[in-house]
Amino acid sequence: MHATLTPYFFDPSPQPMKLLLTAVALAATLALPAYAQNLAIVNGQPVPTARLNALVQQAERGGRTVDDAMRAQLREEAIMREIFAQEAERRGLRASPEFRTQVQLATQTLLIRELFADFQRKNPVTDAQVQAEYAKFAAANQGQEFRVRHILVETEAEARAILGEIRAGANFEELARTRSRDPGSAPRGGDLDWAGADVFVPEFSQAMIKLGKGQLSAEPVRTQFGWHLIRVDDVRAAQLPPLEALRPQIEQNLMEQRLMAFQEDLRGRARIR
Repeated sequence: MHATLTPYFFDPSPQPMKLLLTAVALAATLALPAYAQNLAIVNGQPVPTARLNALVQQAERGGRTVDDAMRAQLREEAIMREIFAQEAERRGLRASPEFRTQVQLATQTLLIRELFADFQRKNPVTDAQVQAEYAKFAAANQGQEFRVRHILVETEAEARAILGEIRAGANFEELARTRSRDPGSAPRGGDLDWAGADVFVPEFSQAMIKLGKGQLSAEPVRTQFGWHLIRVDDVRAAQLPPLEALRPQIEQNLMEQRLMAFQEDLRGRARIR
């Protein structure tokens, strides 16, 4: 009686195939993170997703909203950049003196940007400093505001002629609309809105602050712009904007002052021959 032998190279069970499929699946799973780090492979060279993220951040800093359509455009830009860069490499442009100089300048620009960003992170403007700056602003603006109208003409003779018409009963606002040379205020009947005296040129301010509510200048007033007839419609105490409305501007001004002082300090300590 002869036994039936099974060749050693044949295994009727499906176990080896299962092991093979499992190994393939595991290899694919382990490779996923590497592929996820790249948004494309261009001529065998990976284009990292980090480049797309940098373009997105750049667009957002510029005030643009990055939706799906914009992201697709930026992805295409990242790919085209890689294509162009590869072609430049192929032509040997990296070794050119012009390229090396531009790289040095670009590197300096990025380093300087990071230097100032680091300085701002480590030297933030505090709320107490903002409040102190606002207090100085408020103290310097405790005066009066004027609601004033004017008519601006080229010559003293024309100004005196219009002044005579007003005294005879002509409407100031209508004359301002039709005769004034100030394109900003003429359509509004000469209205310059509420403003402090320091907003205007000295000759105008000096004449204006002498007038009471409802009064018209007795004589034409000459400035660098021409001859004015001035009427004060109302006077009030200066109206200051609230702190929160000015906070962004105050913070920016304080930080700019700090950055300027930082730059001057570095310049002063540098040894230059």
